[in-house]
Amino acid sequence: MNKLFTFCVVCCAFAFSASAQQATSPAPTSNYNPAEAFGPLFYTQNGNEFRSAIGAPGPKYWQNRVDYNITANLDETKNTVSGTVTITYKNNSPDKLPYLWLQLDQNTFKETSRGYAITPSRSRYGAQGEKFDGGYKIQNITVSQKAAAVKFTSLVEDTRMQIRLDQPMAPNGDIVTIKMDYSYIVPKEGSDRAGHLTTKNGEIFAIAQWFPRMSVYDDVIGWNTLPYWGGGEFYCEYGDINFAITAPASHIVMGSGELLNPSEVFTPTQLQRWNAAKTSDATVHIRTEAEVTDPASRPAKDKLTWKFKIINARDAAWASSKSFVLDAARYKLPSGKTGLAVSAQPVESNGVDGYGRGVEYVKSTIEHYSSKWFEYPYPMAVNVATNIGGMEYPGIVFCGWKAKKGSAWGVIDHEFGHTWFPMIVGSNERKYGWMDEGFNTFINGISKSSFNNGEYASAPTDLNRIGKNVIGNPIFENIMLMPDGMAERNIGVNLYSKPGWGLDILRNQILGEDRFDYAFRQYIKNWAFKHPTPFDFFRSMENGAGEDLAWFWRSWWLNSWKMDQGITTVEAVKDGDKITGYNIKVVNLEKMPMPIILQIKTKSGKTDIVKVPVDVWMKNTSWLVRYPTTEAIESVTLDPNKVLPDSNPDNNTWTATGN
Repeated sequence: MNKLFTFCVVCCAFAFSASAQQATSPAPTSNYNPAEAFGPLFYTQNGNEFRSAIGAPGPKYWQNRVDYNITANLDETKNTVSGTVTITYKNNSPDKLPYLWLQLDQNTFKETSRGYAITPSRSRYGAQGEKFDGGYKIQNITVSQKAAAVKFTSLVEDTRMQIRLDQPMAPNGDIVTIKMDYSYIVPKEGSDRAGHLTTKNGEIFAIAQWFPRMSVYDDVIGWNTLPYWGGGEFYCEYGDINFAITAPASHIVMGSGELLNPSEVFTPTQLQRWNAAKTSDATVHIRTEAEVTDPASRPAKDKLTWKFKIINARDAAWASSKSFVLDAARYKLPSGKTGLAVSAQPVESNGVDGYGRGVEYVKSTIEHYSSKWFEYPYPMAVNVATNIGGMEYPGIVFCGWKAKKGSAWGVIDHEFGHTWFPMIVGSNERKYGWMDEGFNTFINGISKSSFNNGEYASAPTDLNRIGKNVIGNPIFENIMLMPDGMAERNIGVNLYSKPGWGLDILRNQILGEDRFDYAFRQYIKNWAFKHPTPFDFFRSMENGAGEDLAWFWRSWWLNSWKMDQGITTVEAVKDGDKITGYNIKVVNLEKMPMPIILQIKTKSGKTDIVKVPVDVWMKNTSWLVRYPTTEAIESVTLDPNKVLPDSNPDNNTWTATGN
């Protein structure tokens, strides 16, 4: 079959008579309003010196900074973490700050918390029905400037702490240091983001939201103090995090960033293997499955302190267990830098069908995204198999320990994809969950197709089916809502799938790969380690691609519109008895405009794909596609490959009478 891909010349005209080939039915009623979709007033604010009109940080963009030094102890018998955190906070804003806000996320597990009140026990969020004395125990708070004590008062309200300074922080570079001791009980199921898992060889502790963190003060709303209810994730400031974890010597601890003291925490054999892995493209077994139950596989001491440092990061996490099999290998970055891909899993998760291929998966993921979008910024990439279904942190991810084959690949790929959103591009997850989950879902689709010659590639998504059942369906909330403001059952569609589908359509059906990829890379580059808003993203894509996309953002993001294109008539254009072409009338019946894609099949069997840009809907509810041919047309099909979210495919096909 000969397939010709042409761009329809929509302005051409045929000055010949037309004869109908099919009886005309009454014109369907259209809900489409061109002015509503294409109205020119989209952005409500102009660019300014902080956030430019092109969607990039402006010349006076500022961002505060926070560095952490933490020492913590894990008590595996009491399931507790206790520690001391020293917070160095720098006010780069042009504002005086008379008070500071901190995040106390563990407090969501208190029975008196707002998150506890709104989260049902059957939810994946919250403590999932576990009864324990949750929340932080905080004491010995001090605040100082230049080593001198500062007078202050403090208030804890739910998952927030306010520190009220006797004298405000000065703008443009003033620094304060906050220090406190804290402890908490580790939940078994900590909102599916942290917890501990019992395995046959010991408990696995996956530790996150484990120290008081500064809230973000930005130029958009000032202090970001939304409580941690459980559904919405995090919005954190960037800085360097040094942390030292003291755990039983039988444990192996893996954490964010770089392990600074491997010679102090590994056996000589493990240290040799660890160093060998740094130059090996193949997986090196640091601690084998057989060695997990061998006491000689760990130093003969009571406790050990593992030291880590991660630079320019928004958070840190770690995991500790005596049950870990530990594997590692080198990953290579486009700049020539290398790092260590690591996988830690219990024997139950090991093997080639599970996380025995974990290092291979981590390595591939890091190398793919670094080559495609932006270079991976951390010296290690650690996968930990545990009881968290899938959760991301800088340099380390927690993945479901039961995952096998494509599921194991998929969860590692997804969680490490979050390195780019929101670890590098630091959006506000608690307000705009789609800016990390949706973007990540989109890049996962490209990564999945490329891994190991498509080993886990899946069939293309039938977007007609999605359009019929999901897009515009009132049971699904608008994706601009906060995660905690939508039904938990809808989070997968609203935050992950719908924005992912939208970006796929934008890339493949509207802009094309080249323009989309360039604009998307510019967005990542411009906002790396900074804090974009949704409208920064919209502006960035429009400017980078050179396209006004207000109609698209309105349709897909700001509203929950449906798409329905239909074929109403197909008429032959003749010069006497000779066919010179066809007029194909397409109507837009719902509020969402999209390009027209037609597959036209002629009597000889030739198949042609005709594409009409979305611009035709700027002032029309129907469009006449003029198709030049001397052959009779047998059939016309809208969107033959089902790449658009048409909610009513039943009106997408016309067949010549008598066929």
